[in-house]
Amino acid sequence: MPRAPRTYSKTYSTPARPYESARLDAELKLAGEYGLKNKREIYRIGFQLSKIRRAARNLLTRDEKDTKRLFEGNALIRRLVRVGVLSEDKMKLDYVLALRIEDFLERRLQTQVFKLGLARSIHHARVLITQRHIAVGKQIVNVPSFVVRLDSQKHIDFAQTSPYGGGRPGRVKRRSQNKKSEGGEEGEEEEE
Repeated sequence: MPRAPRTYSKTYSTPARPYESARLDAELKLAGEYGLKNKREIYRIGFQLSKIRRAARNLLTRDEKDTKRLFEGNALIRRLVRVGVLSEDKMKLDYVLALRIEDFLERRLQTQVFKLGLARSIHHARVLITQRHIAVGKQIVNVPSFVVRLDSQKHIDFAQTSPYGGGRPGRVKRRSQNKKSEGGEEGEEEEE
């Protein structure tokens, strides 16, 4: 049976002016601070943020008692609070407009692994995640840009299958253990 054709929409938007030095410097600083692979990761978060802000702006134009504003506004705010981008004391649409890219970058799994002290650096955190050493709850996550919810944050740890989490030791360690065990047996035979 033939598959239905899918149309994929773009997940990011590039800046209109590609060579603004102030923006380039700010992006480079963000990429270094949060250990991002490329600028597209910044553009993707900016794109998500612009969609959220646009929705908040549209809702703010409506009357305060409007049912659509109340229903959709509360849903948007609840979603942002659950992710941890918006704090409990700032549950208003006005605060949604004040969100910054850094707020979303803080909620990435890569940043959380580094902040919890599981990795030596932000770049080491990315390596640990892509090499499947990190689990959120019981689920191994190998996507550094995974957005960690507030209730999942306390469940970030090394995976059970990882050598860091008490699993099977790595290839080099197994080889050195084999050499030690073989060397120990030969030494006993020579003594007899």
